[in-house]
Amino acid sequence: MSSQVSSPIWHPFTQHALEPELPKVIGAAGAYLMLEDGRRIIDAISSWWVITHGHRNPHIVAAIKAQADLLDQVIFAEYTHEPAEMLAKKLLHLVPDGLRHVFFSDSGSICVEVAVKMALGYWKHTGEPRSRIIVMEHSYHGDAIGAMSLGARGAFNDPYEPLLFDVARVPFPGAGREAETFAALEILCRTQDVAALLVEPLVLGAGGMRMYEPEVLAQLHRICVSHGVLFIADEVMTGWGRTGSLFACEQATICPDIACYSKGLTGGSLPLAVTLCSPAIYAAHYSEDRRRTFFHSSSFTANPIACAAALANLEIWENEPVLERVKNLQALQHQHLDQFRDDHRFENIRQTGTIAAMDLKVADPGYFAQVGPRLRASFRAANVLLRPLGNTVYVMPPYCVTREDLDIVYGAISAAAVTMY
Repeated sequence: MSSQVSSPIWHPFTQHALEPELPKVIGAAGAYLMLEDGRRIIDAISSWWVITHGHRNPHIVAAIKAQADLLDQVIFAEYTHEPAEMLAKKLLHLVPDGLRHVFFSDSGSICVEVAVKMALGYWKHTGEPRSRIIVMEHSYHGDAIGAMSLGARGAFNDPYEPLLFDVARVPFPGAGREAETFAALEILCRTQDVAALLVEPLVLGAGGMRMYEPEVLAQLHRICVSHGVLFIADEVMTGWGRTGSLFACEQATICPDIACYSKGLTGGSLPLAVTLCSPAIYAAHYSEDRRRTFFHSSSFTANPIACAAALANLEIWENEPVLERVKNLQALQHQHLDQFRDDHRFENIRQTGTIAAMDLKVADPGYFAQVGPRLRASFRAANVLLRPLGNTVYVMPPYCVTREDLDIVYGAISAAAVTMY
C-alpha cells in the first residue's frame, strides 16, 4: 500500500483523520483494478456504479482515442458537433417514447438540477408559476447545493443547511406502506402549488439501496398525471441495465416528463450526463423573447470526447447481447443471495435486477453504523472493492463479472460477517 500521508489530495467521502493512507490504483481491466503493490481487486460496485461493460472496454477506448485526434473541446452555446448530434438521435431511439429533447451536462448532480430548472421554467413560462418540488423520503440526488436540497437531510448536508431550499417529502413506499405514500402524494398535489415529483425509480441508491415495485412507480406517475404535476425520473444510477431493463421506467411502462441519465452513459469511462424532456417542456422555453432562454451551461457541456465514448457505449448495447449479460448477472446475484436468506446475521435480503443488498444486523443501523469501516477493511483485505452504506452491504458489479468473481465477493461478505460478531 502506497503512502498518501504527504499527498495534498482531499478525497471524497473520506475522513482522512481515520484513513490517512489510500492504496494507489495503477490500472484496470474488465471487473478488476490493479494496485501499485501488485494486488488485483474485484470491483464489485462498478467504481461507484458507473462501469457497466467493464473497465477499459476496447470499443469505448478506441472511440475515445479516435475522437481525441479530431476535436477535443468546443463551446456548445455557439456551435454543435457530430458526436453530440449522433448521440442525441440514438438516445431518442432508446429512451421511453415521449422524450424528444436532449440537454447535455457533465454529472448526475447537475443533470438533476437541470431537470428541476426545466420544470420550474415550464410553469413560469406557461403562466402558472408553480414552485413546489416533491421528493421521496431517504432519496439522494447529488451533492451540488440544489441536488442536496432535493435529497434526505442529515449529517451529509447539515453544515450547509442555510443554503438549502425546502421541498415536500412523501414516505418511502416500503412493503405494506404503499398506500401511505400514495395518500401523501395526493394531498400534496391537491393542496400545494406542486411543480414536479422527483423520484429514483425502483431503487434508492445512497439512501440504503431501498427497493420498491414497478406497480408503485406506475401509481405515483398516475397520480401526477391526474393532477397535472410533472414527473421527473432520476435514472442516474438505475439506468443502463442496473434494474434489469435498459431503464427502470420501462418496468412500469411509463414515460416521465423529464429524465436524468449519467454514470453508465459512457460505460463509466468519462463524465457525461443528459436531461431529456417532453416537447411541452421545450416548447415552454421556445420563444422570440430571449428572457425565456434556458439559462444553464457548463464549460464542458457535450464534450466531444465524452460524447464519442457514449456513442460507443450505445453501439455496444445495439450490437452485443448486453441484456442477456444483465439477465445472467441477475440470476447469479439471486443464487448468491439465497445462501444468506437463513443466515441469522443478515436481514432484508433484497434484489432489483443486477443490484443485490442485505443488512447486517447491528445495534446501531444506518450510514454511521460502527460496523461500516470494519467491513470495508475486511473487504480490502480480501481484495474486493465493496463500500457498505453503514451496515447495508450491496453488490453492483459490471456486467462482465464472472461466476468465479462473485464466489469471491460473496465469500468475502460471509467471512467479514463472522468477524463482526
